[in-house]
Amino acid sequence: MDERVDNLVLAARAAVLSDLQARRLATAQAVSVLEEACSSRQWWAEQWPEGGIYVAGLVAQDVQDALFESTDRWPLCLSCESGPLHSLYISPDLGGPDPVWICEETGHVAAALGFLSER
Repeated sequence: MDERVDNLVLAARAAVLSDLQARRLATAQAVSVLEEACSSRQWWAEQWPEGGIYVAGLVAQDVQDALFESTDRWPLCLSCESGPLHSLYISPDLGGPDPVWICEETGHVAAALGFLSER
């Protein structure tokens, strides 16, 4: 195993788990989804070492997609007070470098990955 890839995946796991906890969604199901995403992206990063800068954002996107399919939208935008409920999404689209959560309605940065707040 590549220690660099292990560190990238562990950092991605920590960032996404922090965001899940901030929004009170670190359930057994969500953490299981996170573990699966990390495992998948570990293999991916081992196959394409130059893609390491994308791992964290891609793990976040994988978790977001899986949760949307099984439960609901995550993470919700908490900044917009009017209009329908809507999600944040990871930018840049490929997930790196330096992924951030963006409001899908306004395009404003809500937080860096790993730094979502409860409000």
